Amino acid sequence: MEENKCYCNEECTCGSECNCTEDVKCTETCHCGEHDKKHDKKKEKHKYKEIIEELKDELKKKDQEVLVARADLINYRKRKDEEVVRMLKFCNEDLIKQILPIMDNFERAIKLDDDNLDDEVSKFLEGFKMIYCSMQNIMGNFEVKQIDGANKPFDPVYHNAIMAEQRDGVEPGMVIEVLQKGYIYKDKVIRPAMVKVSE
Repeated sequence: MEENKCYCNEECTCGSECNCTEDVKCTETCHCGEHDKKHDKKKEKHKYKEIIEELKDELKKKDQEVLVARADLINYRKRKDEEVVRMLKFCNEDLIKQILPIMDNFERAIKLDDDNLDDEVSKFLEGFKMIYCSMQNIMGNFEVKQIDGANKPFDPVYHNAIMAEQRDGVEPGMVIEVLQKGYIYKDKVIRPAMVKVSE
């Protein structure tokens, strides 16, 4: 029976009973080895808890990264869709800008016509007027409108003032003459009107 007794005198701090005897509590230095095994299990449990907590933290970080990446993707798709809609909306802008100088030339030619409608020039310009009217109709079909500028207050969004003149009876900052017509394509100014403004 001597070999089954515990060799320590102090009570075990862990409070577990030693298997050496039923009524004796051992300390960590008990030679039976039961105490060490229980402490090893507790250490192992604690170690696993730490690993689990680390994994939980890492999982939270990964979840956050996924949420951020998903939000970025949604924002990218939204920007892309808006850009595609904008491009489709104004897809004819470059073509219209190239046609506008041709219309300007037609207008200049038509202005050469005088009151005598029977001369050769008037008959020739009659064809120009028909072509010009057709082009205006086509522009209207594509939602291209002229900027109404004469006798209007100067607006830098719609007008480009290239000359200023003092004129009696006209308030300062009024458009007194349109030198080149401006155009709006849908809701976008594609060419501001060149105007003369009163001082």
